[in-house]
Amino acid sequence: MKFYPQIFWYYFIFQTVDLSVQTAFKNDQWKCNKSSKTCVRVLDGVQKNFYYPSEDTCRLICGEGSLWPQINGETKISKNITAIHPSQISFNLENKIYNNPGVKQYLNDIKDIFITKLFTYCGNPCKKVAEKTLTINVHVNSSELSLSWETNEAYCLQISTTGEQLDGKVEVSIRAETVFGIRHALETLSQLFASYEIIDENTKEMANVLVMISSAQICDQPIYKHRGLLLDTARNFMSIDTIKRQIVAMGASKLNVLHWHITDSHSFPLDIPSVPQFTQYGAYSKYKIYTVNDVKDLIEFALLRGIRILIELDGPAHVGYGWQWGPDFNLGDLAVCVNKQPWNKYCVQPPCGTLNPVNPNVYKVLAKLYKEVININPNQEAIHMGGDEIHMGCWNSTQEILNYLASKNMGQTTKDFLNLWSGYQSKATETYDQQVGHVDSKVILWTSLLTKPEYIQNYLDPKKYVIQTWVPSTDPLPTDLLQLGYQLIVSTKNAWYLDHGYWGGNNPYYKWPTVYHNRIPRHANVLGGEACMWSEYVDDNAVDSKVWPRTAAVAERLWSDPEPTNTNVILPRFLRHRERLVKLGVRSDVVTPEWCSQNEGQCNNFLP
Repeated sequence: MKFYPQIFWYYFIFQTVDLSVQTAFKNDQWKCNKSSKTCVRVLDGVQKNFYYPSEDTCRLICGEGSLWPQINGETKISKNITAIHPSQISFNLENKIYNNPGVKQYLNDIKDIFITKLFTYCGNPCKKVAEKTLTINVHVNSSELSLSWETNEAYCLQISTTGEQLDGKVEVSIRAETVFGIRHALETLSQLFASYEIIDENTKEMANVLVMISSAQICDQPIYKHRGLLLDTARNFMSIDTIKRQIVAMGASKLNVLHWHITDSHSFPLDIPSVPQFTQYGAYSKYKIYTVNDVKDLIEFALLRGIRILIELDGPAHVGYGWQWGPDFNLGDLAVCVNKQPWNKYCVQPPCGTLNPVNPNVYKVLAKLYKEVININPNQEAIHMGGDEIHMGCWNSTQEILNYLASKNMGQTTKDFLNLWSGYQSKATETYDQQVGHVDSKVILWTSLLTKPEYIQNYLDPKKYVIQTWVPSTDPLPTDLLQLGYQLIVSTKNAWYLDHGYWGGNNPYYKWPTVYHNRIPRHANVLGGEACMWSEYVDDNAVDSKVWPRTAAVAERLWSDPEPTNTNVILPRFLRHRERLVKLGVRSDVVTPEWCSQNEGQCNNFLP
């Protein structure tokens, strides 16, 4: 065994759970109370070999550990820890499939993200105090590089350690069907690291040491296929950097769908080169536009974090600015009721606007819009067409539409209204299928009058349409739609609508325990769920703290759907994950005073 005098006085002995350390501050020590399974801060200044040098290192092995979301499968994690510096990590690609350049590039890219993340978790400077090496052996079976509802995201991860305390070898074996399973395994592995502060013997400055679990066996897979966050960037524009922060946090939480509500009646910021009028008439400014390259960059950025981007092009309601140029180009009114007042007679919120279903030019413009979006994201298995909150007052006050109804011997009854609406939906879907070149793509629609159980089968084919429900947890609608054979994405309105609490009326703010304990049906036709961040009252400056860490609570519900348990049991892991998000640059909201974090169990009557 080699001897390293320069680090002897502040180095861990990692052979067992009993640790001996000289840290930067003698009172920055922690012990694990084995009976209560809590980390306890030690303030007596007396160093003992079973103390841990930081809260992070204690939480790594104490109680429920540090993993978020909770593993859904086999889990064996030792209480032993060893020091590893990120520069001492190498990857071994074990299979001939890596001759596929796309697979090899993806794995190299996620490897770089993993190493960068460990440097971030360690802190600056990150001190190397041992010669131990870490080899990560990666075995993947499939060359599939597109992410869909049918992608296998399961993985198995094994960690073993050999050799002396200061040198030796750690080996990690990761096996998965797809590269996305490998990515999730690396996410889990990164959460088995923690750091603590030391005083560098040479520089006399503060430094950081990274440690990891020395032995583990984990097999894991998600329960739900669709684990999403909706982000609305139409009411208030959000920058590319802001969207990327949400994606980083999503990847760290193992969510896999960013539902991008990119257009609405307020603005149309998506640049469509074949129809430049959309942004010319609809963007808030020339600086608040998403170019084709912006969207492609985000799609690639997201895919490397195990996330696909689902673009929503809302209609026939929730359109307005960006569609009002038809008369100037001899195309007639593409949208009607645009900014019509008093707004509450024609729409659910200002500014009003609804597509004109009787103008054939609408579908010609939609064809160009769909074609551009397909070219931007050719692997998208579904398109979200919105489809909610159609206001009868708009169409029923538009003379062109009334003339059309009269010509078809239709009136202004609910049935006539639904026939007009479903006619639009059929033409829009047919237009999309023509542009994509097949009829296999799914169309997602929000629940609405059209999707009520008594109407839906007359208008929407369950083999074609996926319904996203946004009703309260007590509403029977999801169960009714499942009985009719429809696939669902669930966004429980009274738990997962993260914009609530900032509106007037009876829309309370949902604290993270409410978010966490909301459960959705386990049914073959429930694809999963989404948290929703509508942006009437959020922009670049506020979105992180309103979305995180509450959306991480949704992530665990959708990944492993654990049985209900006391919030105080979950809290230490939740706080640990929140701190990871902060280190990754996400301005995640605080959920408890730090004193409560450092004194587990002492705030039980105070915490939500």
